[in-house]
Amino acid sequence: MITKDNEAPLLLDASRLVWRRWTGTRSTGIDRICLAWLEHYGTKAQAVIIHRSGQSILPFRTSQALFALLKRPARLRGDVVSFRAALASLAIRRSGHLRDRLTGHGRIWLNPGHTGLDSPRVAHWIKQRGLRLVPLVHDLIPLSHPNFCRAGEDERHRERMRTVVDLACGVIANSAHTLDSLQLFATGQGRPLPPAVVAWPGTPTLRTTAPSSAVEPTFVVLGTIEGRKNHALILSLWRQMMRSRPHQTVPRLIIVGRRGWQADDVFTQLDSGEFGDRVVEVGPLDDWRLAEVLSGARALLFPSFAEGYGMPLVEALASGVPVIASDLAVFREIGQGVPDLLPADDLQSWGAAVDDYARTPSQRRSAQLLRLEAFRAPAWQDHFARIDGFLAGLPAH
Repeated sequence: MITKDNEAPLLLDASRLVWRRWTGTRSTGIDRICLAWLEHYGTKAQAVIIHRSGQSILPFRTSQALFALLKRPARLRGDVVSFRAALASLAIRRSGHLRDRLTGHGRIWLNPGHTGLDSPRVAHWIKQRGLRLVPLVHDLIPLSHPNFCRAGEDERHRERMRTVVDLACGVIANSAHTLDSLQLFATGQGRPLPPAVVAWPGTPTLRTTAPSSAVEPTFVVLGTIEGRKNHALILSLWRQMMRSRPHQTVPRLIIVGRRGWQADDVFTQLDSGEFGDRVVEVGPLDDWRLAEVLSGARALLFPSFAEGYGMPLVEALASGVPVIASDLAVFREIGQGVPDLLPADDLQSWGAAVDDYARTPSQRRSAQLLRLEAFRAPAWQDHFARIDGFLAGLPAH
């Protein structure tokens, strides 16, 4: 319900979605979650924007105009120019609304993207405006695995998590593993953990086609190419196969995802041409093309060293595609006992699994397909039911 003063009951951070569209950065799993929150909460929320010169709560009508703009499907060409023009037009028509003048009145600020939580300025603003911060925590990887992150990201994330445990009135975690990691952090800081709930994100709907009848077995790796994702292990396996068997008997590997960081050796290998047509890097794909690629796969390979959740794993399983993944606590949690889980550094085990899955018939693949029948993909309806119930039970400020 909107009050006569045009004040919505919730505040929703839209900063990440704005700057991702402004820069034309292709959506990641976190961006999909932010959009889902916008769809669910947008009609009863005002936008919070963290920007270079400060932070602002936008009036309701301005917020609704911004939310409508962010909901527009991104076009393959010209989206950055189109979005910037539309945002500039909105800014002109609603001039002055980025001024930091609206109070929080004890309302809940939903922050699904960690935006601004590392800033002392924002932490002060939360207290000054009486905001009731409820963030979605995605992972603590910069603290547990700083070697896989950009320089300085560990300290920035430490500040984010300090803000969470010090100032949040409630916390939403994307997995029990993430919540356990946050509890360990809070304990190490000598701070109590705020009330918390685990809500698995919903699974994107991929319109998969019938399984491909391709004559050669194909495997897929999905995700940003970065050191943490451990593409190096998979390339080592393919190089080993190419050196020990005829070229055309080596399965095909399709690598889906943009190039990231901490993976220069992987980029060098991919650019060398040494794999010929056995390894194909296709970059990021839209949902339609991704569904097509997965439909022809014997399995998704997910050898990551660390994850807070693991959207590719549930995407594949929800599409009926088997998964071979690292033996991580979070994969044991969200995989529901379906995937084959292997040590992330055991090349021999990965080689044996790929060899088996490449065969027709494959004993291990057939066994996973039977387990897959019991898999239940996390749904957005359940995600928001858990969050809505949690928010309703939080004590008043």
